[in-house]
Amino acid sequence: MAKWSEHRNDKTPASTTTSSSTSPASSPFAALSALRASLPEAPPTPTAAVADKVIKRFGEKVVVRLTRKGHGGKTVTIVSGVLPDARDTLCTAMKKKLGTGARVDGDDIVIQGEVVDRVVMLLEAEGAKRVVRGS
Repeated sequence: MAKWSEHRNDKTPASTTTSSSTSPASSPFAALSALRASLPEAPPTPTAAVADKVIKRFGEKVVVRLTRKGHGGKTVTIVSGVLPDARDTLCTAMKKKLGTGARVDGDDIVIQGEVVDRVVMLLEAEGAKRVVRGS
């Protein structure tokens, strides 16, 4: 009886030859590695300069509270204590990150829905030092 290997139709090539052009010595990147020494040094990272340009976005205390009054019975989260220069940008960032509607209303940011816990975590991640929940 014939072996199984004798009966199968093997379509793989009988031998594979490797050309000398694929050897590591003739790599197209070999010439580039020789040029690495002639490259200039990378500029230093500006860590001290970035620390001096920190934009202050929050006051001493940021208050996050929940209310229904004046909003047609809908629950909204109100954020107070954000400086005027940062209100619009923070409002836009909160809308995107929380997935809710938000607007600037006077000195406050009004966010649709009951998202106090998520807003507190977001504000702390954004750099607010003292975030208070309450009224």
